[in-house]
Amino acid sequence: MRKEYDFSAASKNPYAAQLKKQITIRLDEESVNYFKKISEEVGMPYQSLINLYLRDCAATQRKLDLSWK
Repeated sequence: MRKEYDFSAASKNPYAAQLKKQITIRLDEESVNYFKKISEEVGMPYQSLINLYLRDCAATQRKLDLSWK
């Protein structure tokens, strides 16, 4: 390994805008368990599954129908 590297000709990461942002979100246990169960069936991490679901909601402009009684 070199002691020093020359980054003068380096370019920015073109995928930097697509990187994920880490946040803290509070979810009830029932919702987390639901996504964990599905994640075991499809073989992917539950966090990725939740992200895909939320991305689909955003892409299709799906809105929650809230009606207070």
